[in-house]
Amino acid sequence: MNLIAAVDKNWAIGCKNKLLVSIPADMKFFRETTTGKVVVMGRKTLESFPNGQPLKKRVNIVLTHDKNFKAGDAIIVHSMEELREELKKYPSEDIYVIGGETIYKQLLDDCDVAHITKIDYAFEADAYFPNLDEMPEWKITQDSEEQTYFDLEYYFYKYERIK
Repeated sequence: MNLIAAVDKNWAIGCKNKLLVSIPADMKFFRETTTGKVVVMGRKTLESFPNGQPLKKRVNIVLTHDKNFKAGDAIIVHSMEELREELKKYPSEDIYVIGGETIYKQLLDDCDVAHITKIDYAFEADAYFPNLDEMPEWKITQDSEEQTYFDLEYYFYKYERIK
């Protein structure tokens, strides 16, 4: 399975249920990488999308404790056990964990690849991604040239779990 996230220099991913910043090239990378695939998220992540609707042209799986929660054609699961059963239906390489903080932490050990857009700036934040640079089992296997968006510098990284 894969993780995909944009993080700041402190591995922050969000504040008040919003992304820290919306970088068009990062959004494009996210769209191109996940279209036609399976995206796994928590309820609050789904609710942060435009109109709180599932992402188009993807299988959306939402983990929530709310038994009454419904969202378009998204598949709703209510426990990690139920989520893992659902995920067995799909090829592991086609599954992308897209947030938020709790979901990333719960599924980190199930994932082998992380696509991280690292922004060289510290934002005010209240949600964080696990710091892969501090985990010896994760190594950067690809990185991009420096990218810029206005005054922000950022890089695309691919991390892989060392077997």
